[in-house]
Amino acid sequence: MNPPKHIVSAAAIVINDKNELLLIKGPRRGWEMPGGQVEEGESLSNAAIRETKEESGIDIEIIKFCGIFQNVGNSICNTLFLAKPIGGELIQSSESLESGFFPIEEALKRVEWKDFRQRIEYCLRPETQPFCIEFNDEKNI
Repeated sequence: MNPPKHIVSAAAIVINDKNELLLIKGPRRGWEMPGGQVEEGESLSNAAIRETKEESGIDIEIIKFCGIFQNVGNSICNTLFLAKPIGGELIQSSESLESGFFPIEEALKRVEWKDFRQRIEYCLRPETQPFCIEFNDEKNI
């Protein structure tokens, strides 16, 4: 029997002192929160910090762990953190076409990929945390 193979990712919901949300615009999924796969030997929170820097140019401090969205069908666990910016400058990178801070309502309207808006909303509502949302979506990764 083969050992299970899972993809573990980490994303950051970054809110600045103007109550604006950091989004990146990826080539495939459009506007979303920064995040990506956890590398071997890397912690979940460090992955969120690294991915945010790579995709947006922004340095962050993790405020808290919010929860997990698990795509059972594709064996993907996406961990989500609330964070604040502590430095850096917005960039365009090979991983993002654009990045920026947006008022929360405007940001939520921009996020259209699958349940990503719901993920952000769960992280913005302390009463929903910690959460573990399990779903089965074998069609798209």
